[in-house]
Amino acid sequence: MVAAGPNVLLIDDERLAAEFVQHLLMTEYDVAITHESEPERCLEAVRVLQPTMVLVDLRMPTIDGLEVIRRLRADAIASQLPIVLLSSEDSPDVKAQAFAAGANDYLVKWPDKRELIARVRYHSNAYLARRERDEAFDSLSRSQAELLARTRELEQSRAALHHAQKMEALGQLTGGVAHNFNNFLQIISSNLELIRLMSDGDPYLAPRLDAASLGVERAAKLASHLMAFARRQPLQPAVVDVRRVMRLMAELLNYALGDLIALDLEIDDGLWNVIADPGQLENAILNLAINARDAMNGRGKLHIRLRNLPAAELVGAPPESAKSDHVQIEIQDNGCGIPSNILERVFDPFFTTKPLGQGTGLGLSMVYGFVKQSQGFMTIDSTPGAGTAVKIHLPRTTGAADAQSAMNLPAARGNHETVLVVEDEMEVRASTVALLTSLGYRALQADGPESALQALRQGKVDLLFSDVLMPGKVNVSTFLQQARLLHPELKVLMTSGFFEDSEQARQMTLDNHLLRKPYTVESLSAAIRRALATEPAQLD
Repeated sequence: MVAAGPNVLLIDDERLAAEFVQHLLMTEYDVAITHESEPERCLEAVRVLQPTMVLVDLRMPTIDGLEVIRRLRADAIASQLPIVLLSSEDSPDVKAQAFAAGANDYLVKWPDKRELIARVRYHSNAYLARRERDEAFDSLSRSQAELLARTRELEQSRAALHHAQKMEALGQLTGGVAHNFNNFLQIISSNLELIRLMSDGDPYLAPRLDAASLGVERAAKLASHLMAFARRQPLQPAVVDVRRVMRLMAELLNYALGDLIALDLEIDDGLWNVIADPGQLENAILNLAINARDAMNGRGKLHIRLRNLPAAELVGAPPESAKSDHVQIEIQDNGCGIPSNILERVFDPFFTTKPLGQGTGLGLSMVYGFVKQSQGFMTIDSTPGAGTAVKIHLPRTTGAADAQSAMNLPAARGNHETVLVVEDEMEVRASTVALLTSLGYRALQADGPESALQALRQGKVDLLFSDVLMPGKVNVSTFLQQARLLHPELKVLMTSGFFEDSEQARQMTLDNHLLRKPYTVESLSAAIRRALATEPAQLD
């Protein structure tokens, strides 16, 4: 707070001198003057009074005025105060000593009233002006620092937004490509299966069909990775006991890591359940463990910790996840680490730090897509030369874990049940109908929901086998509701190589069996038998 006028501190052991100075200044109503008779208390007086200048006598019995000046100049608070030395000696040597000690001015006792008032005002005003200037400069510096900090925050926010937009655009592109790719693979796979059935174990064709089927399988795995990154992978979510998953994986992880990596599992008591696709969760953990192994060059320590994280303890959570409890799966290695300049790119598809030919660049992007599609989020911390910690966060559920002994019925022929195939891709539809016919089913076909509803009105259908994503005015969710109104006992099996990331799509896959494309004749047969053996979903 800037003072209204001069605030003078007089340090003099003689009270008479103080009264005389007060008398000289009594006409100056805006000038305040305080007398301190003990020079040893000069610093304390400055802190309490906050003067705009100091008048100090030269000759005092305990310490003289020169020592007082030195003490004031050595103090951080008082170092800039104007100090005027009062002395009855008009000696050049004394004046030189005063200025050498740090005095701003020198007055011979006793000056004319006008001179004293002029010097008090001059030095006080100069001090106040300098203080105002310094305060303005400090305020400007703080404003500049705040502006710089906010500018950096804005740049970081823009960079994060740009990165998110880039990831979303890449996701849409890769998802669309992989969706079409899966349909092409399904056509190839179905026709290979038909040739295999018709060849009746031909020794010449069998190895060639096996090689072609293996190629389809590998291509399907690549498409699955792309779908996972794009968050368009068809998932089969269930309530999962993560503790059980991790314990069952321990042997597999030890095998994958090798003998020179020590695996340390830390699982908190009372671990919550989550909703996720168990198979994809296992793949995600395995992918991260293998990445860690490679970062350690096959030698080191891998620490995996599973723990509950209440919403209040979340760090780095996006706004949509910040209010929910999560289960954290942390996978930490002591490998080479990741440089900070490429850390933000590690989830990009096809980006890899491994040498050419040793990585596809899809491992982390697949995990990232799976976690996002499961309504979770990921964080990654890394220090070059010290290691990396990747953390998966999946939302807590209060539901009980699903039984792991799902019906794994063997592939079997049908019993002339009627299956309605709903698929907009003509080649996929035709090859699927041929497969079903070869398996002993009566296969009907429709190219979309509208024509499928017409077929359902014309007769009994035991199983509806429909693609999840099809063009048309009627979406698949509405189509299923209308189909069950026509046939309340209708069993449903969904298939897709693409997943629409929406609450409606997630609920639809929870309510119905799902078969991922591309599928084999064995997986198709097993999925149909499971669907036919299940009680139909009840209408709301």
